[in-house]
Amino acid sequence: MSWETRFSLAGKTALITGASSGIGAEIARVFAEAGADIAGHGRDAPRLAALGQQIKAEGRRFAAITGDLADPRQTENVASQALAAFEKIDILVNSAGVALTGPVVDYDLADWQRTMAINLTAPFILSKALLPGMMARKEGKIINISSQTGVIALEDHAAYATSKGGMNALTKSLMTEAAPHNVQVNAICPTVVLTEMGKELWSAPEKKEPFIDRTPLGRFGEPVEIADMALYLASPASGLVNGAIMMIEGGYSSI
Repeated sequence: MSWETRFSLAGKTALITGASSGIGAEIARVFAEAGADIAGHGRDAPRLAALGQQIKAEGRRFAAITGDLADPRQTENVASQALAAFEKIDILVNSAGVALTGPVVDYDLADWQRTMAINLTAPFILSKALLPGMMARKEGKIINISSQTGVIALEDHAAYATSKGGMNALTKSLMTEAAPHNVQVNAICPTVVLTEMGKELWSAPEKKEPFIDRTPLGRFGEPVEIADMALYLASPASGLVNGAIMMIEGGYSSI
């Protein structure tokens, strides 16, 4: 099997949440370039439509999926919409997320609950809905976009870090059930990535510079770097990788 074939997604279908912007949108574009048809979930309809045009320009099919992942019933409907569009989903990428940061002593309970609903409960619901088909076909990939804060501590990130630490634990637990059926479940833990949200949260020099100074590589990440790792995990090349919590953070957690 050639390297092109090992990294190809030809004939595969992927549901990607949070695909209307940021990391999710970049993953959708990279997957389409690799041959996958895309069910792109998002809240911004015009951006989803623009993404769909890019996907179709690659000769791939695209279905725009809507739904508020803070609502369990709408989350279940996201899975149903994807299956209605493509009959089967080979790859699930849980990329949608919110980063509602702030000190614990002032943190609003509603923000805590919304963070857990979108960042942790929604990936559980979507995995639960799509795993049976993957297991029955003896083939499938679930890729959870977590964060380095799921492994190491960052100030003012208690809710976000807890949701991502839970996502890492969910990844490993799902793996134990899915692996006997040749389904791989892995998580990617990026540093700050220069999406619109990343730039907004980390643009202040007093916040940005100490973080970069502590990062051995000396920079933040770019969306395509996360998308490329997702492509590896979605492709046949990663068939032996299972239950991995893959750090992509310039060495921050190694020192």
